[in-house]
Amino acid sequence: MKPAATTLGLLAGGRATRLGGLDKAWLQRGGVPQVVRLAGRVRGEVDAVLVSANRDHGRYAAHDLVPVADRHPDLGPLGGLDALADACATPWLLTLPVDLVSVNDCLLRSLRAAGGEGAWAEDDDGRQPLVALWRVEPLRAALPAALASGDLAVRTLQARLGMVGVRFAGLRFGNLNTPDDLAAAGCTPG
Repeated sequence: MKPAATTLGLLAGGRATRLGGLDKAWLQRGGVPQVVRLAGRVRGEVDAVLVSANRDHGRYAAHDLVPVADRHPDLGPLGGLDALADACATPWLLTLPVDLVSVNDCLLRSLRAAGGEGAWAEDDDGRQPLVALWRVEPLRAALPAALASGDLAVRTLQARLGMVGVRFAGLRFGNLNTPDDLAAAGCTPG
């Protein structure tokens, strides 16, 4: 396997409480589900695609997406990261939350160019810790202590791993968290 081999890990295991539990992965934009749109956007740059999902696994499989459930439920994004890292078969893992509005063409290249232990993105809205490129082995090694500590902040884990931020000036990834966000992005329930 090549040293730069990368798996895309889409984080779709959340509860979407601000949207009444609506599954963000299946929100439609232009008739295409969010999870399918984001996977397609990056698929040509990665070696594999996984989806951290805790429901509707058959629906993902019907779209040739490989779902993985949290091994430790109710831990938020760190539970999803743990599931993705465990299932990842490449040295690198690119994570994207399924509720991103947009992803730019140079995201993976820019995060990779930061080198070292991995990187997270910073857009015009600030730090986006889940838009990140992780070295899988150090991530796997660090997750048990992070989960056991009770400090479930992704930023804390990234600091422990020595990851760095990469600034994307003039760019907003956006987020689909509220009914207003959905309306602004042209999303409909799927």
